[in-house]
Order: sequence, then structure tokens, then C-alpha cells
Amino acid sequence: MATQGPLLFCALVLVLSFAHCHGSAMFSRHSFPPGFTFGAASAAYQRIGAVTEKISDQSTGDVAIDFYHKYKEDIQLLKFLGMDAFRFSISWTRVLPRLKPFVTLFHWDLPQALEDEYGGFLSPKIVDDYRNYVDFCFKQFGDQVKHWITLNEPFSYAYYGYSTGTIAPGRCSNYSGTCASENSATEPYKVAHHLLLSHAAGVKLYKEKYQKSQKGTIGVTLLTHWLQYKYATVAGVKASRRALDFMLGWFLHPITYGEYPMTMQSLVGRRLPKFSSAESKMLKGSFDFVGINYYTSNYATTYASAVNNLELSWEVDGRFNLTRMATTNNASVPMKEDLNDTLRMTFHRGHLYYLSKAIKEGVNVKGYFVWSFLDDFEWNAGFTVRFGLNYVDYKNGLKRYPKHSAYWFKKFLQK
Repeated sequence: MATQGPLLFCALVLVLSFAHCHGSAMFSRHSFPPGFTFGAASAAYQRIGAVTEKISDQSTGDVAIDFYHKYKEDIQLLKFLGMDAFRFSISWTRVLPRLKPFVTLFHWDLPQALEDEYGGFLSPKIVDDYRNYVDFCFKQFGDQVKHWITLNEPFSYAYYGYSTGTIAPGRCSNYSGTCASENSATEPYKVAHHLLLSHAAGVKLYKEKYQKSQKGTIGVTLLTHWLQYKYATVAGVKASRRALDFMLGWFLHPITYGEYPMTMQSLVGRRLPKFSSAESKMLKGSFDFVGINYYTSNYATTYASAVNNLELSWEVDGRFNLTRMATTNNASVPMKEDLNDTLRMTFHRGHLYYLSKAIKEGVNVKGYFVWSFLDDFEWNAGFTVRFGLNYVDYKNGLKRYPKHSAYWFKKFLQK
């Protein structure tokens, strides 16, 4: 996951709602349909290790949390908690008992050689290289992996990597003095376009060459916030829909309908790349499932200058309409946390309650993956925030300690 500025915990409303709606003694995994998957998530770079970048605490991912050497211990922790599945990524640069692996093929750790050779996802050449890479993964691991995720949060990679420059490769226009003279008005759209084509190429390859024999599924994980209109006016409603189009619709609309949302086509104009007929056909319906990562909710309104103004909100009420979605839920506060993480426990309990309610109302949600299984190395925040169910002692051999939220999940998941 990416650290999305000030992450709002949204727990206060949930505490009250949950207390009135459901007795905690009655609420457990049995409140969900048979076959619903509960899991925890991580990513290769954030748990295994890599190289220094622009990190707020000047730490690096050289060691991260050393999953490379501690994977047996960590798998035992997953089993101890009663998790059904573990969502993790394969590192493109480096190519579990009683657990279903959900494998992310690209979680932002692009080989430096491809960045140096042709600019990585700025170039259409990346599509063939990505296809070759995932072909290798399907061939080598497809007999054991039955759930593939082509990309994690392509919005974050395109926007924060090429518009604000706050994650790798750190490109943006020189409006803040922190970037060279790149172009934030065009590069994010080019990168997103090539991410989408890479996704579609990977899905097409899997479905044509491997899915029948390996009997697996393939999808993508997308990011969205809930964008609520601030004022119940025609302009306010349009503003919230426009904001959703530019975040979730940017990627969900093409893989569903084969084209970008009309709002983007109209407002971005010639800066928005176009899909050929063949590309549009390849994109349309290119998923068996869609994962949704969500962090917070925002108000949307309209500026007189026609620029969207989004204001941070502490409100959450559990309303959503997700079809064929698995979810990854993320909760953190930007402060030192210890083992007594009552707020995180309440956060997940409240969200799970509303998720079970949505399923009973007909929403087709198949799984819930907690971010994250362990405290880990965050992309642009280093070790300054802790998202994990399990505490990692960075100063004493990276020893793991289950937090109170981990023990709550263990009780919740008892069969």
C-alpha cells in the first residue's frame, strides 16, 4: 500500500454504530457466507528488502522486515491467527501450508534496468516485457497459485510516481522544487495507459494458455476513496462522480467497458491516450475478480475555477456497492503504536460488520484482506507508521509480537 498523506482512522462513528447494531459475542466468521476468504496482505519490497529511495525517516528497504529469512515463523503466525489466505507480491527483480496464496505480480518494484533502458511504464515496450515476466510466473508457480493479481493500485503508481513524485520513480513537474522538469500533465496518463495494457496482456495470456489446465482466477487490485458530495446540489453530485471517475473509474471503466470514462475523455482531452479497437477488446472484461483497497472518505465539491476541491472527512457509514470484489482494509494513525491497538481492533470489527450487512443485502464480496499482516517498510514513510496486526521490533532482531488486534482476529476466525 501507499501512505496516502494523513490517513484518517474513521473509527469513532464505527464504535457507536457497531455497539448499537450487533453484539460482539454473536459476530464472527460465521456471520459471513461459506467460502468467504479471510486473509492478510503484504508486498515483496515492503517485507523482503530492496534499495534506498525518498523515505521520510531516511530508512531503506535493504532488510525491510526480513521475510526472506523469517517466512516460516511468519507463516506460523498466520496459521495461529486462523487466516485462510495470504496476499503477497512476487518481486519482478527476483524471480504455504494450509494457506491460499493470492499473488500480486506487480507491486511497484520495477527492474531498474527497464527504467534505465526505456523509461519503464512511460514506454509501450513495457507491455511485452511484463507479458514475458508473468508468463514465467504462471509457468513456474501456476500449479500452486490459483489466485493471481496483475497489478496493485495502478492509480497510486501512476499518480504518486509521476504526478506528485512522492513514490518511485519520483517524477513530477518542477512546481514544488523537488522534481526535475518532468511533465505531471501527461506522464501519469501515459503510465496508466501502459499499466492497463500490461494488465490486459497478462490476463489474455493466462486465460488462453494457463487457466484451463491450472484452474485459477486472475484479477486486479484498485484503489479508491469514497467521494461524497459536500452539498446536495446538481453541481455537487457531478463533482463527486467526477472525482470517482478520476480515481476508480480511470482503471475500472476500461477493464469493464474497454474505454476511459467520458468525464476523463472530455476533461483530459488530447493528453489522454486512446485505445485501438484490438486493445479495447482485450481490455473489456479482463478480470475474474476486482480487489478494492480503500483508506478514507473525502468530500467533493466544485471550485469556481473548475478544479476539484477535496476536503478530508472523518466520517464513514459503511455504504458501498462492490460487485465481485475482494477487499483489503487499511488502518493506521501516524503516531507510535504499541501492542494495545484497541482502535485498530475496533476499526476492523466495525468494517467487517458493515461488510457482512452489505453481503446480506446482495453485494457480491468474496474476501477481506487486512493490511497488513506485519508492521513493515512503507513506500514513502519508511518505518514511521505501523499498520500490522503483529508488532515488529525493529531494534531487536525484528522479533514479532501479536498485537491485541491479532488476538481479536484469532477469536473472530475460530471455526
